[in-house]
Amino acid sequence: MMKVAITGNVASGKSTLARIWAREGIPVVSADDLARAAAEPGTPGLRAITEAFGEEVLLPDGTLDRDGLRRLVFRDAALRERLEEILHPRIAALRDEWMAREAERGSPLVAAEIPLLFELGLEGDFDATVLVHATDEERWTRLVESKGLGEDEARRIMEAQMPAGDKLEQATYVLHNSGSMDELEARALALLDLLRARAAGKGA
Repeated sequence: MMKVAITGNVASGKSTLARIWAREGIPVVSADDLARAAAEPGTPGLRAITEAFGEEVLLPDGTLDRDGLRRLVFRDAALRERLEEILHPRIAALRDEWMAREAERGSPLVAAEIPLLFELGLEGDFDATVLVHATDEERWTRLVESKGLGEDEARRIMEAQMPAGDKLEQATYVLHNSGSMDELEARALALLDLLRARAAGKGA
């Protein structure tokens, strides 16, 4: 089974790439989805978050206030590190379980969307890495205009990540997302064809 990691800085388009590949039948797992699973009501993850940050990070229905927690931790690096200490091991364990299930099913090619792939040093766990790349200006516009974040919050989130330029040389493939959605889809499908061919060779 060939394992591919999809990464990219915030608002680069990595989730869009993941959706395109999933639509084409590729098993894809998202770190964001795993983070949600790791912090569902009743889980040790949510209990640990509540113990670390207090009951104010919960919504009235007992679920995690993800937006409120995001605003909190991106104002304080120490709090962000504490949250990562809680979630990252749990996310990694869930991802490993998912990979094992896909291997049992005989999936020839799978993909995992991991925003902090290089920051966490996880690139060695994969056969190939795909960096979805857009300029800082483009990502800023998407965060503020499309996602509705405030300018200060958008700036803090962008500054918290490793500069995208530092990741370019580390990635196996770079998919530029500076144009239209049609252009991104064409590039995504072309890269998928290449990876499927690699996966077929890996299994031969």
